[in-house]
Amino acid sequence: MADARSRREAAGESPAVRALLIAVGAGFLLLFVAVPLAAVFVEASAKGLGAYLDALAEPDAQAALWLTLTVAAVAVPLNAAFGIAASWCVAKFAFPGKSLLLTLIDVPFSVSPVVSGLIYVLVFGAQGLFGPWLDAHGVQVVFAVPGIVLATVFVTFPFVARELIPLMEEQGRADEEAALTLGASGLRCFLTVTLPNIKWGLLYGVLLCNARAMGEFGAVSVVSGHIRGLTNTLPLHVEILYNEYDLAAAFAVASLLALLALVTLALKAFLEGRYGDDLAGARRH
Repeated sequence: MADARSRREAAGESPAVRALLIAVGAGFLLLFVAVPLAAVFVEASAKGLGAYLDALAEPDAQAALWLTLTVAAVAVPLNAAFGIAASWCVAKFAFPGKSLLLTLIDVPFSVSPVVSGLIYVLVFGAQGLFGPWLDAHGVQVVFAVPGIVLATVFVTFPFVARELIPLMEEQGRADEEAALTLGASGLRCFLTVTLPNIKWGLLYGVLLCNARAMGEFGAVSVVSGHIRGLTNTLPLHVEILYNEYDLAAAFAVASLLALLALVTLALKAFLEGRYGDDLAGARRH
């Protein structure tokens, strides 16, 4: 204990310094996170519970909610499947182009969401690469649900892969090789050896992916067309209500998004608290 205290003092970690750092961190979180979040719920309930519930029960809000959940329900499993396949490929095998694959996985982290949406407009729009062919066959991608799904998949696909790749690399190939030596098939090896080893990292990545999918605005805004009741997700619906100066309804819908985010955060904190050792490798990237 005395040695630890001496090391802290040698490093300048006096009680006053620690108290100052804690106060700065707490003040930052209070000012930039807690207060704005509380303001959303205060503004949402400014006109009373009845007005709050009416805003959430409004048909366009319900349509936006269901579209948001639908898009997340499609995008998250697709990204989970891609993340598992990509992490398995990168962690278990050596092949030409491996560095390029890792770079491509990180592209959505560096590209603006608005640019991501424009990419799909250029490819699938009426004047895009495949637009005339799609139009001739009665298929609409841009300004429709398929375009929203594609844009959401693009901006969220690194999350699962980037959680699983370092975890699988740390675990190595010894367990899988032992199972194959004992006669297990590739599928059985994956289901009984690999998947149990990565399950908590996979769930962690899925939670992050889901949170981003439900809250995505930039890419979805470009490809949606802002059609009320049809192609507006919850973030887009909030923007429309705010631009129409219907502030109570805008904050009511925003509070629903905030609640979804808080539930995701609670699940994330639970996983980190209970399965921190299993998740440690997934977070080191």
